[in-house]
Amino acid sequence: MIALDMSDGLWTITLNRPDKANSLTPDMLEELCEITARRDLPNALILTGAGRVFSAGADLEAARAGLATSPLWDRLSGQIAALPCLTIAALNGTLAGGAFGMALACDIRLAVPGAKFFYPVMKLGFLPQPSDPARLVALIGPARAKMILMAGTKIDAEEALRWGLIDRIATPETLIEDARVLAADACAAAPAHVAAIKRRVAPK
Repeated sequence: MIALDMSDGLWTITLNRPDKANSLTPDMLEELCEITARRDLPNALILTGAGRVFSAGADLEAARAGLATSPLWDRLSGQIAALPCLTIAALNGTLAGGAFGMALACDIRLAVPGAKFFYPVMKLGFLPQPSDPARLVALIGPARAKMILMAGTKIDAEEALRWGLIDRIATPETLIEDARVLAADACAAAPAHVAAIKRRVAPK
């Protein structure tokens, strides 16, 4: 249910469970953690989903069994944030719940026009994953972060772009190609050079 394409210094990780809105199971989270912990890293990585939804977060049955509060979510987002390569979230549709952390940890976020963004932890009685609020605040500020996390606000791609939650809107037909274009310079560079530039633009 996780597809990994590795070619030309570019990896594309696809959440491939479209019949379940790409909701994540424990096995899927473990596999994502394993991929992002590998040492044979590319110069650039694209994270996307199959179908019309990026991810609905935790699989419902698994969430009831404790996945919603699993430390795997924060481990995964931490590993993505620490990658020395350029990371691009190509959000092919709605992003919800725990899956937010993966996108927040990426360097660049693209989304299709119909994407919606929400993180219903207040309504569901869960805490957000530990590192997600700080990353969200860094992108959109504390008040808007509270609108999403505390007021349960659901925003669309256009508002997400205005807020700074995403960096560009792309059509469904061009989403992956647009991400590949953004990754092209990194893919053509030396890995050490990519890592060095990323360190220089990292938050202090």
